[in-house]
Amino acid sequence: MTTDLWRLGAAETAALIRARGASAVEVTRSALARLDAVNPAINAVVQFMPDQALAAAAAVDKALARGEDPGPLAGVPVTIKTNVDQAGFATSNGLRLQKDLVAQHDSPVVANLKRAGAVVIGRTNTPAFSLRWFTRNSLHGATKNPRNAALTPGGSSGGAAAALAAGIGALAHGTDIGGSVRYPAYACGLHGLRPSLGRVPAVNLSGPDRLIGAQLMAVSGPLARSIADLRLGFAAMAQHDARDPWWSPGVLGGQPKRAALCVRPEGLATAPEVEAALRATAVALQDAGWTIVETAIPPLREPARLQALLWLAETRRGQNAAIVKEADPDASFVYAQMERLCPAPDFGGFQDALQARIRFCREWSVFLARYPVAIMPVSAEPPFADQLDVQSPEDFDRVMEAQLTQVGLPLMGLPGLTVATAWGAAPMGVQLVGARLREDVLLDAAATIEAAFGSPDIAL
Repeated sequence: MTTDLWRLGAAETAALIRARGASAVEVTRSALARLDAVNPAINAVVQFMPDQALAAAAAVDKALARGEDPGPLAGVPVTIKTNVDQAGFATSNGLRLQKDLVAQHDSPVVANLKRAGAVVIGRTNTPAFSLRWFTRNSLHGATKNPRNAALTPGGSSGGAAAALAAGIGALAHGTDIGGSVRYPAYACGLHGLRPSLGRVPAVNLSGPDRLIGAQLMAVSGPLARSIADLRLGFAAMAQHDARDPWWSPGVLGGQPKRAALCVRPEGLATAPEVEAALRATAVALQDAGWTIVETAIPPLREPARLQALLWLAETRRGQNAAIVKEADPDASFVYAQMERLCPAPDFGGFQDALQARIRFCREWSVFLARYPVAIMPVSAEPPFADQLDVQSPEDFDRVMEAQLTQVGLPLMGLPGLTVATAWGAAPMGVQLVGARLREDVLLDAAATIEAAFGSPDIAL
C-alpha cells in the first residue's frame, strides 16, 4: 500500500476506504506521518491526538466490516481550529488564559464531522482571541505559510489553512467573523467557504454564550483543496443540531447564471494582480454560459463600521480585561488600533447599529435576487507580508482598508467563498458572494472557475 495516502482529497479518500482499497487506519497513519514530517516547519497543528485518531479510524473500519455506513466522510482526516470545543481538549483560542479550559462536550461542528465519519488528527493554531488576519500567539507561537514563509498564512484560521496547504489532512475546519476562513484560504492558495448565518450549528459550552454581534456574524466553515471536497465538508458540517437555535436548513433551486463583477467596491484601491484575477474569473464564467455585468454593489463600508462596532461591544463588555491580563503583544496592539478606529457607542448607538443592519440586509437581498453571484476581491492586495499589521498604526490602517470585503460581509450574514486561482509562492484568488442560504449557487460557480484554473496543489 502506498505511503502517500495523505495526498488524497476528501472525496477520493472516502471512496477508497469504502471500496476497501485502503483501510481508514492506513489512511490515518499516513496522515499522522505527514503531520510529523512537515508540521515542525510551519507550526500549524498545535494540539495532537494520534491515539484518538487511530481509534476513530479503527471504528470506521469496523463499521464497514459490519456492513454499516460510517458516513460520507468515512475515514477522511480533518483538523479542527482551537477556538471550538472538542471533548478532552483545551479550547485555548490561542490564549495562555485558556490553556487548561478543557471541553467536556464536542461543539456541534465537531460532532457533525465525527458523525460523518471524519477522523480528527489535530487542532490548529489561531492568533490570540482569533483577532487577526495573521497567526501568532504567546501560547503556541507563530504559524508559517507553507507556500511562502515571507507571507502571512492568514488568520484567524491560519493554522487550518497552513496545515491543509501542506497536506496535513484532507479538510480543515475554520471560523469566520471578519474573514477568518476566506482570507487564510486566499493567503495559502486554497478554497474556503464562509457559510450563511445559522447554516452550520455552533455553540461552545465551555464558555458563556456570545453576545448579539458575534451571534449574528460568527460562523464555522470548511477549507479544502478542491471544490468537490469543499462541498462534501460543508454538507457534513451543516447538519442540524438542536443546541443552536440559529440553525437553518439550506435552500435549493434553480438560479439564472448571472453574476455581478465589482473590481473596486466603494472605491477600493484594488491591486493590478487582484484585478487581473477577477477579470479572468469573469471570462471563465462567461465562457461557461454565464452573463457577467460589471456594476457597483451595495454598501460594504458602513456595514464594516457597524460590524466592528457590534463586535467590539462584546469585547469591551467581556474581553477587555482578558486582553489586558493575557498581555499578548499582538492582540494588545490590534485591539488598541480597533478602538482608535471605532469609538465606543452609547446604548442608543448600539441600537441604531442593529436597526441599520436590516436595511443593509434588504439592499443586499434585492441585489442578489438580480445577480445570484457577486464577484469581488478577497482583499485589495495580494497576501500581506507576515506580521504587517503590527508594524505600525499606518500599516494596520493599510491592512484594514484592503480587507473591506472581509469585514463588511458578515454584518448581513451572507455566505462568501474564496476560490483559489493561483498558488505557489504568490497565491491569488477571488471572492464569490451569494444570497443567504444559497451556498449551492456559490459552489456551482466555484466549480466552473476551478475547471478553468485547476485545483490547488500541495505545498512543501
